[in-house]
Amino acid sequence: MIQKSYNNTPSLYLIPTPIGNLEDITYRALKILKEVDVIFAEDTRVTKNLLNKFNIENKKIISNYEHNEIKNCEKLLKYLNEGYNVGLVTDRGTPVISDPGYVLVKVALENNFNVIALPGPTALIPALIVSGLETSSFLFYGFLNNKEEKRKKELEKLKNLEYTLIFYESPQRIQKTLKNMLEIFGDRKISISREISKRYETVYRGIISEIINTISNIKGELVIVVEKNKEKNNYEHLTIIEHVNLYIKEGLNQKEAIKKVAEDRKISKREVYEKYHKIKK
Repeated sequence: MIQKSYNNTPSLYLIPTPIGNLEDITYRALKILKEVDVIFAEDTRVTKNLLNKFNIENKKIISNYEHNEIKNCEKLLKYLNEGYNVGLVTDRGTPVISDPGYVLVKVALENNFNVIALPGPTALIPALIVSGLETSSFLFYGFLNNKEEKRKKELEKLKNLEYTLIFYESPQRIQKTLKNMLEIFGDRKISISREISKRYETVYRGIISEIINTISNIKGELVIVVEKNKEKNNYEHLTIIEHVNLYIKEGLNQKEAIKKVAEDRKISKREVYEKYHKIKK
């Protein structure tokens, strides 16, 4: 079903909230928070403090976090089916972006209800635009795996991408993550934004080996922005089968790998496909 307009039917509103400075909240966000009938919130205490700050009273607030979001689907559909508008907020920033909300959005859409996203605060964009790194093309990855071996595998898949890379990270893991990046990416330029929009906001810029020694005992919420891969890969020493298998090893499926090899070598996908399968035989 294609929804061409909202037609004043029940809606799920995704409402961004400030990541630090409460003055960053928008007029529209406040308006919608006042108008919705119920609010699903990551931490009800944080949301109550926000509502109290702006004198928004008598709101029904339901806890919604990673481990109970699936159970909340039934509650969400009940409110929407009864004609109520529902708001969704997380503790800070935009719902669904490395925060709860995806499950509720998915079930609302599957049941043909409106999902309306408000523009607003998110940490990744401010961190990117103050980084001094290229902004024309970038990839937001979010949080890397907290287990080192899996984290290193993720970084291996990302190392050859010619995009500026953006990650969220915790103070507890930042040193280990930077050491993994140095090992796998090499000594690239990076920027680390700490406590964006808050009183002690700080931005560290430099190469990875310098930054590691600068940020011992760092605290607060962190966004890492990493320079894109600038090394032009030389695949002339590889056979086509080795070239395709290299991309498969990095996480692409066979079809994607063949397409990428064709782009690298400036030949047709059909030629790569035929040579790849002929060599395999």
